[in-house]
Amino acid sequence: MSDDVILRVHDVAKQYERGGQSVRVLDAISLEVPRGDYVALMGPSGSGKTTLLNIIGGLDSPSSGRVLVDGTDLSELDDRGLAAWRAANIGFVFQQYNLIPVLTAVENVELPLLLFRMSGQERRNRALAALDLVGLSARAHHLPRQMSGGEEQRTSIARAVVTDPKLVIADEPTGNLDAVAAANVLDLLERLNRELHKTILMVTHDPGAARRARRLTRLHKGSLLSDSSAEAIA
Repeated sequence: MSDDVILRVHDVAKQYERGGQSVRVLDAISLEVPRGDYVALMGPSGSGKTTLLNIIGGLDSPSSGRVLVDGTDLSELDDRGLAAWRAANIGFVFQQYNLIPVLTAVENVELPLLLFRMSGQERRNRALAALDLVGLSARAHHLPRQMSGGEEQRTSIARAVVTDPKLVIADEPTGNLDAVAAANVLDLLERLNRELHKTILMVTHDPGAARRARRLTRLHKGSLLSDSSAEAIA
């Protein structure tokens, strides 16, 4: 695989068995994402967007086809190897912030680092640096309930990037936010892409959010419809 391509999805299909019937969610999806790109994935509910993200992030497996991230074929990894690979290479940002309510912001951000061999001080320093990156140094010792929704989501972004992942996967990252908080989160994602050269794949239903990306991919009923510049969104 070319060094310029960090993600290659080749003929990926996904189907589930429900009530004795086979339901096809993805149908022969192929997609390439260059290193450092920022791709928005749009489509109506039920089009397979989240399923595709989960497969790319190693949270689910395809019924057929292959996914390669930075040269690693995910189908060649067993469950343990996949978990270790995912921790080291993928940063997840979800619509529901998924913060642990009894942990402070810095403790939440530290969580992914517990899987790596490092001292407690190094772990704390890296978590504080990640919070500083997202503009939340002053909130490091606050619990989630003491923060706004936008601050919670920025904390989750700090948690996603604290391991310096190769790919950031964001599933409706502004879906629960008001317009101002959503704009702040989108500014942050754009900065991560532009200044830190993070490759970002974002699912969104919001055309305004999608326009922040460099490229737009559309899904409909499990099929890839188009791939174009995000600036072309009407």
